[in-house]
Amino acid sequence: MVKKHGKKQRAKNRSRRTGAAHASAAANSLHRHEPLPDMAILEELPHPAGRELDTELAARLVAACRTGCKPCQRTLAKKLRTEQRPTLVALAAAVYATVPTAGFTASPTTRTWAPLARAGKTDASAAAEALAAVEAMTDADASDLLEDALDHWAVGGASPEEIADKVKVVRDAPPRQRPADPMDAFRKAGIKVFTLDDLDLPDGVDPYHLAPNYGVTLMKTSAPDGQPMPMLVLYPETEDAGIEDLERRTDWEHWGLHGMPDMDPHWRVRARIADRSLQGLVHVGPDGEDDIELWRAAETVSLPAQWWDLLDRVQHVLVAGPVKKPEDPGALKAAGDAGELLAVVARVSFV
Repeated sequence: MVKKHGKKQRAKNRSRRTGAAHASAAANSLHRHEPLPDMAILEELPHPAGRELDTELAARLVAACRTGCKPCQRTLAKKLRTEQRPTLVALAAAVYATVPTAGFTASPTTRTWAPLARAGKTDASAAAEALAAVEAMTDADASDLLEDALDHWAVGGASPEEIADKVKVVRDAPPRQRPADPMDAFRKAGIKVFTLDDLDLPDGVDPYHLAPNYGVTLMKTSAPDGQPMPMLVLYPETEDAGIEDLERRTDWEHWGLHGMPDMDPHWRVRARIADRSLQGLVHVGPDGEDDIELWRAAETVSLPAQWWDLLDRVQHVLVAGPVKKPEDPGALKAAGDAGELLAVVARVSFV
């Protein structure tokens, strides 16, 4: 009986030490997922604030994710959450300190924490705050953050070296620019070009009506996690509105109806609470002023109760277009299949 108890205790200790499942530890048949990635990059990040990291545990967890070994993932992830929060911080910061946004599909915990991770790249106090926030998380919140981070580490077999390169590219790259203005060629040729911003428009002339305009059709879609999401599909209202105009005036990505386009908080869908109506779709520039207006409501129309409730709950909208007749069956899919659909996830601004 004592011998059996000793064997169980040794297996338990081995399981605790290595993170292996208890059954594997008891049989002394620990398996490893090769190759183990080199996680030295984690120790170069400022976010763990000099705390000791278990890079071997992190490497084994990432390797288990890449091979799809669920038992090892569950066991190793639990060990990381309960015993190695600084290592969890490093794994998450390697991702969320480099990407411009946590992405709409990330958990609320990750979306809240990601700005601290980004700020922590250059600000020691923000890095310390990022660590403290993770150490104070509940097990459920820490699990959400870890799962989101591991999704990035596992997809495509991204290595720490590739993530390091990504850090350098993001750090060294200039701010993302919109597509080149077609008028630049004339400017380079010495021809003076005036834009609406250069001109004092006569009283009563609205610049919105001098640019291509769109209408919107209400729809609903589903996020990758299956949750419902409000959607607006743009259709051209003027002859000069269309795919070329949207490519010129926005940096929206081409979207084939698969997955979820990026979220850009500078794009806003304005909604008025008083009458539950939509007011417009605009891009807010660095100065806080609207610099692009794609759609403006011509009249006040209260939204259907279910659509408004969804808008109020999600507070983001998937915007896609242009589709000439979005109400026609298959029109949206046809535009996506033809590569003529641009999309973005915009924030809702309640007024």
